[in-house]
Amino acid sequence: MKTKYIDLIEQTYDFPQEEFQLQESSLQFHGIDLMRLIERYGTPLKFTYLPKISENIQRAKKWFNTAINKHNYSGKYHYCYCTKSSHFEHVLNEALKNDIHIETSSAFDIDIVENLKSVGKISNTQYVLCNGFKRDRYIQNIARLINSGHENCIPIIDNFEEIDLLSENIESNFNIGIRIASEEEPKFEFYTSRLGIGYKNIVPFYVSKIKDNPKVQLKMLHFFINTGIRDTAYYWNELLKCLKVYISLKKICPTLDSLNIGGGFPIKNSLAFNYDYEYMVDEIIHQISQACKEASVEPPHIFTEFGSFTVGESGGNIYQVLYQKQQNDREKWNMVNSSFITTMPDSWAISKRFIMLAINRWHDEYERVLLGGLTCDSDDYYNSEQDLNAIHLPKYKKDKPLYIGFFNTGAYQETIGGFGGLQHCLIPHPKHILIHKNFQGDLETSVFAEQQTASDFLSILGYNKYELNKTSLKMGESLAYQKN
Repeated sequence: MKTKYIDLIEQTYDFPQEEFQLQESSLQFHGIDLMRLIERYGTPLKFTYLPKISENIQRAKKWFNTAINKHNYSGKYHYCYCTKSSHFEHVLNEALKNDIHIETSSAFDIDIVENLKSVGKISNTQYVLCNGFKRDRYIQNIARLINSGHENCIPIIDNFEEIDLLSENIESNFNIGIRIASEEEPKFEFYTSRLGIGYKNIVPFYVSKIKDNPKVQLKMLHFFINTGIRDTAYYWNELLKCLKVYISLKKICPTLDSLNIGGGFPIKNSLAFNYDYEYMVDEIIHQISQACKEASVEPPHIFTEFGSFTVGESGGNIYQVLYQKQQNDREKWNMVNSSFITTMPDSWAISKRFIMLAINRWHDEYERVLLGGLTCDSDDYYNSEQDLNAIHLPKYKKDKPLYIGFFNTGAYQETIGGFGGLQHCLIPHPKHILIHKNFQGDLETSVFAEQQTASDFLSILGYNKYELNKTSLKMGESLAYQKN
């Protein structure tokens, strides 16, 4: 009878896989010896495997360029990175090695762009697409970037007032895009996205506010749906509706030459993950090409804004099982040395699932368990895999440490979890390391951030300031007493 953990994985999934290999009884990820990583840096631990970022960018570029050549598509493809997925410098530095462009969401994104420009990582030839609802600081920062000579900064209009606000601050003529407010799936709590301008309002908006405005040129139409790029009737229907708007605009707006289909490529969330990226890209290019050909309009340049797809599969979290609690006849709780709420907030907030595997003891017998975090919050748990209604791990043994890894956690988790700030129940943010390849192709590691300390938390909470205030108060009391 096959009762070992390795038997379970091999019977359930196609294993090993490209990024997951087994060496003796320990897991490797992209050739990284995870047990060696644990021995060097301890747990809990977060890591970013930087080469995966470049790999995914190059994969997407290849898919789009192949489809463009296949369909004799006359437009060009531009890959943009959606910075909100991860703003870290090491992520942007790696992504920008691949001749890409940037999509921003808020005011401080522009400060990041300017910082990268100052060190030569971004040039005026690269597109900076500015999405999101724009007021005050964001408008001023966009204007500053364009006024400094970055003509390829394209604010994507989200509401009717933004053109006037931008015009007041931008000194020269400038290009804009318009975001379509897509209709949501029936299961959503609202019918239409709060972002962008409704389908029926876009052409009238162009005629009334842009067509005869000598300062503004419409260059781009932006399309995005929350469920992402998936082979569903809903996605293809929304894309066709977007193309109808593009064609209607193109016929009266010769400067319109680009279609931004947003982001939404899924990332691997299970060892059973199956998504035909090449087919989806080919079909998107085919649909756009066909619609434009039938309407006798020039097909647009294609922009994408991949965030999670760019950075998600580069990240991982490693924990140690500290203890097992047998709470009843059926439920065994493996308690880990961190918190799921703080280190993987999407697992708590939107029930997102990541790839979870044991790192060591693959040749031991397995058992069904629940995973619990260290906070005293009942929601701090992880109880199922994406494709299974349970979690199985090597049996807990007090004298044989067990380590587990969560993979493809690189998008959003740090920003949503409040990296470097307060954490629920003051559970410290783990040590974060970067893994990259040197010029010889060998893997190297460096510490990006140490685990938070009590001093870090006390400082954020104001306790150090309180000590200073107490000192000042005593001095004031003393002076007052002498005066009297």
